[in-house]
Formats: sequence, structure tokens, C-alpha cells
Amino acid sequence: MDVYEAIQKRKSTRDYEQTSVPREMLLKILEAGRIAPSAGNRQPWQFIVVTDAEKRKELSKGRFAKFLVNVPMVIVACGDMKVSPNWHAVDVSLAVENIILAATAEGLGTCCVGSFSEENVKKALGIPGTLSVVLMLAVGFSQDKQSFMSRVTRLATGRRKKLGDIVSFEAYGKKLEGD
Repeated sequence: MDVYEAIQKRKSTRDYEQTSVPREMLLKILEAGRIAPSAGNRQPWQFIVVTDAEKRKELSKGRFAKFLVNVPMVIVACGDMKVSPNWHAVDVSLAVENIILAATAEGLGTCCVGSFSEENVKKALGIPGTLSVVLMLAVGFSQDKQSFMSRVTRLATGRRKKLGDIVSFEAYGKKLEGD
């Protein structure tokens, strides 16, 4: 699968099979994150792979994170604020997008989760104070059948905006000639 196909196929998955992600596949997608670009090549990321059911239960306490109890794996993506005080969140986000696209190419589903208490996540996983929890990423094999909540979420989020609605040229609001 080329990168454009992965971008087109990628979607937020909230319903997962209870099948474990094979180690080779996990290492492959983590490698995609490792080689992401970062400001000054500081690579301020730390990834914590969580498969333990009790720990996933702790991670699922956010309002929109309840489905994490049924996910085979969660990758908690952290940024080192000491290594990169100004850019750690951007750099971690770039690395996670690499992981997401690699996971899609491998046939895995993913969903970014920002609904969490950083304090609770840090406590549950023993994350030191110099690290900021940027996001959590659900990873696993997508279920064919979507839950009611997944269908409602997909309907509520609507369709993608058109390119012309989000792009300006040279100045805000200036459209490309001919558009």
C-alpha cells in the first residue's frame, strides 16, 4: 500500500477484535514513529505500549476513552519537555502520524485519544514529571461490525471539508485563480 492509499484508508476505529497485534507488526509501526522528523532532531518522544487489561482500564477513564477497555493495545505517546520545551507536542504528533499510517498499511485500525487526565495516566504508568502525555493511540485489528456508539460518532463528525474551503494562497481567504 502506498502512502496516499494509507492516507485515504485511515479512519478512527473504536471497535477492535480481541486479537493481539503480532510483535513484528508492532515493532514495524514503532520504527515508523522512531524515524519521524523532529525539531533539531531532538526526538523527544517516548512510547509506552500498554496491553495489560487493568492498565487499559485505568487509561479508559476519560469521557471519550471508554472504548480503550476493549482495545488490545494502547500506545501512550509522551514528549520530553526538557529535551524540547517548545516543540515536543508537535514532534510527538509527527511521530504518531507515522505510526498511524504504518499501522494502516499493515491492516491495523487506530484511534487517537485526547480524552484523559494526564495526572491519572502518569500515575498509572509511572511516567516521570519531565514527560508530557501528548495522546494515547488505540491500536488493533478493526472489527467488521461497528458498535452503536461508533456509528453515532461517525455520523456526528460528518464529511471532510473540500480543499477549496481550507486552503488560501499567499494570504488568508485568497483562492487559487480558476477556483
